[in-house]
Amino acid sequence: MSMAQQAEPALGRPPASGPGQSDGRTARRPLALRLLARPEVGVFLGAAAVLVFFLIVAPTVRQGSSMATILYQSSTIGIMALPVALLMIGGEFDLSAGVAVITSALTASMLSYQLTLNVWTGVIVALVVSLAIGFFNGWMVVKTGLPSFLITLGTFLILQGVNLAVTKLVTGNVATDDISDMDG
Repeated sequence: MSMAQQAEPALGRPPASGPGQSDGRTARRPLALRLLARPEVGVFLGAAAVLVFFLIVAPTVRQGSSMATILYQSSTIGIMALPVALLMIGGEFDLSAGVAVITSALTASMLSYQLTLNVWTGVIVALVVSLAIGFFNGWMVVKTGLPSFLITLGTFLILQGVNLAVTKLVTGNVATDDISDMDG
């Protein structure tokens, strides 16, 4: 017997089995158990259960306009949740994401209303501002080596102050006017 074969029982492993024997660890599990072991299936089943619950309890959810509203609201939340979730999966955090969205909205609103530009021009500039904020955060994390938590916390506080100061300076108030009735 070799030393490896003698060490197997000492390590708590069962002795080597023959070619026709199986110890259960490599046995093929049923499809249902394999599916239930996947985390995305659990999320799907939970979402389906919530949908079925509200279809039964709240008949207005069955209407097309209600479902359109639900999907619209889900999309606006999902647009923010997806990149933040990807960052968290990667072990990073972006605390400035919420205030960066406000900065983007204020940029679009003030350019469109106060500077009387087209709404789409304001949206494009707001997109550029958002990309610049994201680039700045990423650049600072890479260049300084500091944790993303600290960098984005600083960006959060800076943007919050800049939003208040610039909005007060431009509009005379800490809010902008509604652009929903403007052309474009």
